[in-house]
Amino acid sequence: MSIPLQQEFPEERRDRHRRPRSWEREAFHEPLRHEGEAQRSSVSLRLMNGFSIVIQGRPIDLPMSAQRLVAFLALQDRPMLRTYISGTLWPDSHERHAAANLRSAIWRVHQACPTLIDATRSRLELGGCVTVDVARMMNQATRLLDPRSNLPAEPVDLHPFAADLLPDWYDEWAVLERERLRQVRLHGLEALCRRLTLAGRLGEAIQAGLAAVAAEPLRESARRILMQAHLAEGNWGEALRQYTSFRRLLFDELGMDPSWQMDDLVRTLRA
Repeated sequence: MSIPLQQEFPEERRDRHRRPRSWEREAFHEPLRHEGEAQRSSVSLRLMNGFSIVIQGRPIDLPMSAQRLVAFLALQDRPMLRTYISGTLWPDSHERHAAANLRSAIWRVHQACPTLIDATRSRLELGGCVTVDVARMMNQATRLLDPRSNLPAEPVDLHPFAADLLPDWYDEWAVLERERLRQVRLHGLEALCRRLTLAGRLGEAIQAGLAAVAAEPLRESARRILMQAHLAEGNWGEALRQYTSFRRLLFDELGMDPSWQMDDLVRTLRA
């Protein structure tokens, strides 16, 4: 149960350990300890391709200061000190002014949804009832990158990999996290394309490869894996088209040529 925003019990502060997030319980099949399945899914937070919150099926609006606070907490894996949060979100403000801004943002979040943030006098974390799309993407990418995991029998949903984190936000912490998650997305898509190709599910493999290329057209590893999927399908012309397109784009944008690995792949086609 969330501790009221302005109260803290010393015995709970001493013994308080981080509670697994709702997505962590789902990933490891742990039973919920609070208000059941409805509570677990009552708040949905989306950060990929923009910020949005849906509470019990109803979208809600938050002011920008509250959005930044919620998004920052959603990207952390443990409760964070208030002083660290205020310094990160308002780096150009005096410490007392930043702390006041944080208190205002907490109040605004609490007005919209009291369970969205769990707070003590010194620390904050995202509420346990909140599901986050970033976490779903991370879980899926982690499974795809683990060679010990089984490839799902059903088609893999590519939607979690389709967009960047908060693309219109330019706070330093958001930019750094966006790049980290972009790399996770791209490696996950490449792993999916490779594994689907080996499994003979070539149509799905090509879709995953195309998604990786669309996310970063100048990424050679994505182009190579997509070309290999085309070759496995017997479509040499498609593979050569990808090579020609990439070679032209790389030279136009960076004045460079493809690596020897890509050239070797093409030479096997022309041999």
